[in-house]
Amino acid sequence: MEILLAIMIGVLYAAGIYMILRRSLVKLILGIIILGNGANLLIFLLGRVVKGSPPIIPADSDVFQSVYADPVPQALILTAIVISFGLQSFAIILVKRAYKVVKTDDLDEMNAIDKDS
Repeated sequence: MEILLAIMIGVLYAAGIYMILRRSLVKLILGIIILGNGANLLIFLLGRVVKGSPPIIPADSDVFQSVYADPVPQALILTAIVISFGLQSFAIILVKRAYKVVKTDDLDEMNAIDKDS
């Protein structure tokens, strides 16, 4: 299972970087989204994939007696999802505004228009 997740993370990172290197702004945003999902899976994998109970210590003991799921990676992933959603929303609005002004989403054409003005 961990090998499959590691391969999936590599595929997401490769696809995200490939999309970021394209000339279109829409593909740039899609690449950022894919790269963010790959980073979330990486954090999840680093927290170890374990089928276990929630990390609640019973009243009659002082330490955990069985395997438990670590809540820290889950909290980090949830925070990363919220931050990436805000970044994606801002980037989509920014690209929409740039397209409205320049009438293109090609980065080379935007650069040529910027040099002309």
